[in-house]
Amino acid sequence: MTQAAATAYAQAADRGQRFSGRSLPRAGHILAVTARPGQESADLGRLLYAFRHRGVSLGLLTLTRGEASPLNSTCERLEAIRPWELQVAAGLLGISSLTVADYPDGQLNRQPAAELTERVRRAIRQHATDLLLVIDPATADPDDAAVARAVCAAAEQTGVPALARMPCAARTGWHVDLGTDAAAARAVQRAALAAHTSQARARPRAQRRIDRQDGREQLRWLVPPRRMFTLG
Repeated sequence: MTQAAATAYAQAADRGQRFSGRSLPRAGHILAVTARPGQESADLGRLLYAFRHRGVSLGLLTLTRGEASPLNSTCERLEAIRPWELQVAAGLLGISSLTVADYPDGQLNRQPAAELTERVRRAIRQHATDLLLVIDPATADPDDAAVARAVCAAAEQTGVPALARMPCAARTGWHVDLGTDAAAARAVQRAALAAHTSQARARPRAQRRIDRQDGREQLRWLVPPRRMFTLG
């Protein structure tokens, strides 16, 4: 990671702490960026459903094929089966455009930062993106942190805001109440999670985590918009 990119990432995260809201941000085209297949369902599923239910067009860039997982409940190679599972899950979540890159799973933090940033920039242009969505880098997963750094650098360069979905127990950010959408969003999220059949042994734990969630999602800006809008 270059010094300039590191500075931009730190400044963006700091500014994000000074913005808040109680509704989903307004967007026409959202690009979610994840490290590997399955995260779009287990971590972002409810939020993606809520945006799509409000008429937002959804795109997804997944930077690896998820081949480093120690689990495989199928007889297929993970690098082949997991992108296919992702296509099924994406369809359930209402994601209309899906791209799976071929970076090595578990090694994103070792890839050139400028290369990852440029990959995100290309996806931003391809999807006509006006809002980026990632998993909060505070998860302590090195690949999630690498994704967030690349997204923040690309966001700074393109002027597109970047939003992070946080763990519910986090002390920062703001809560969005999904209201009457919460039950349907949870059901869709569970269905999308079940599409990842190769990871079936991990599913019960993820489903218990989903079932413990209330009707809220916790968010924070990594790179805030120049003007604040909400979906209401």
